[in-house]
Amino acid sequence: MKIGTLKESSLHCALKFRYSGDGGSVEAPAESFVCDACTSSGELIEVQIGSLRPLKEKAKSLCKKNKLRIIYPIIVRKTIELYNAKGNRLIHRRKSPKRGGPWDLFNALIYAPELPLLKKLTIELAVIDVVEKRIDDGKGSWRRKGISITDRYLEVWHNSIVLKRLKDYRQFLPFKKKESFTVKSLAEKAGINQVIARKTIYVLVKIGLVEHTGKQGRAFVYERT
Repeated sequence: MKIGTLKESSLHCALKFRYSGDGGSVEAPAESFVCDACTSSGELIEVQIGSLRPLKEKAKSLCKKNKLRIIYPIIVRKTIELYNAKGNRLIHRRKSPKRGGPWDLFNALIYAPELPLLKKLTIELAVIDVVEKRIDDGKGSWRRKGISITDRYLEVWHNSIVLKRLKDYRQFLPFKKKESFTVKSLAEKAGINQVIARKTIYVLVKIGLVEHTGKQGRAFVYERT
């Protein structure tokens, strides 16, 4: 399959080729599916930008016979480039004030919280900076005043975080065993907002790393298992 025949961002394409590695292939058929890539050792690669819900059933089916690695980008810094309506003249370039972190995984994982339970599945967080290209064509979201997002490019590769076993997810629990915590205390200790903290706890309960032990006022109390 030729490059450019699929509707995918430059970021998705760059990660797909990066993870296929030497001797690997892209757009690799597997079972009744086509995966983003396959390494020379036979590990299947899926790059997912956004919710992990679309991979919920696909991953379950593929992991019956294959090793699968889901690549989820964590965008630490984003640079926004705004172009004119034709996309051929740069109007301005600025850094987005929003900064991402590993906890962003739970925004996507909450829609498929059982994925970490699949024995042949690895989730790898690609920690990166990106450039987002926008054009002032009047066809985009009203929130952006009609400006459209046309592409994202990989700008800087920082590192990756590999989540292969259930115990790897304990790094998102900055508490000792038998130490009680709430959504609020997790948010404060981890330096994240309570929305992300709530999603994190929900997923970790689903995969058996956290249990509900009671209430503290109106707040639910949890402990590591």
